Amino acid sequence: MRVQGGLRALLLAAVALTGAGHAWSQADEARAMKIVGGSCFICHGAQGESTSDLFPKLGGQHWEYISKQLANFKSGARKSRDMADMVARLKPDEMDALGRYFEKMQLPKEPVRDAALATRGQAIYAEGLPANNVTACASCHGAEALGAATLPRLAGQVAVYTETQLKRFGARQRTNDNAVMQQVAKAMSASDIAAVAHYLETR
Repeated sequence: MRVQGGLRALLLAAVALTGAGHAWSQADEARAMKIVGGSCFICHGAQGESTSDLFPKLGGQHWEYISKQLANFKSGARKSRDMADMVARLKPDEMDALGRYFEKMQLPKEPVRDAALATRGQAIYAEGLPANNVTACASCHGAEALGAATLPRLAGQVAVYTETQLKRFGARQRTNDNAVMQQVAKAMSASDIAAVAHYLETR
């Protein structure tokens, strides 16, 4: 799919506004923009803002984490027929370039839709659920939910997507990341998961 003039202008403007500073070449950046404009933007948005509750936001995510997930989709370590098709032809350096492209994007915060739910989610995130042996999410993902190179940024992530991934971890349908997540998610109720997901979306 060829990038239309308007979309190309949007991509160029996004890169210009977020600035430079990453150790990657203009050729890498151009390659990433071409890939994003050819396929990624359809589901994830031109700046990684996501076009649906079904798809994760990639803007601001750690580039190493994005690259790893793409590699896992390609190898089959993480299951998704749609993503497997998308990454089939991607090379490792292209995965890195895509990660660096999306990491540069800054997305606006989502408003709180349910204050009580968000407050409960914040408590679970910060303190865990001791009675269920659920450790605090903050102990790994950080107090601000910003994650690290090997742990995803959760702040601002689409609530429905976060819920889905936690449920998959709990059901052992997702096994490509930290096994601790399987135990944590399995011990959480559907309402616990919804609360945490809603809180994180507003961070």
